[in-house]
Amino acid sequence: MKKLYFIILFCIASLGYSQDTPTNGDIEGFKLYPNPVTSGKIFINTALNAPKKVLIFDVLGNKVMEATIIGTELNLSDIDAGIYVIRVYEKDKMVTRKLIVK
Repeated sequence: MKKLYFIILFCIASLGYSQDTPTNGDIEGFKLYPNPVTSGKIFINTALNAPKKVLIFDVLGNKVMEATIIGTELNLSDIDAGIYVIRVYEKDKMVTRKLIVK
């Protein structure tokens, strides 16, 4: 009887772990440069080159900047030096990277 419970528990657990969770995945051809930022500007290139929504967070998770860019250039001159997390959305895809501003 214990073996039957173990088999049922194992089946339920493996079904739970095997289900695909919807993720947005990386943006094809994503390039972020220069990193570390020294000039106050970054460039974000992608294969689609569609409009992008950009969010920048500090290490505590506070949103520091939100912008939508149509081209490839983003001005970061208003951001203090430090380590940040940048999240870029393009169509139904998303990518998150570490950003260093000097």
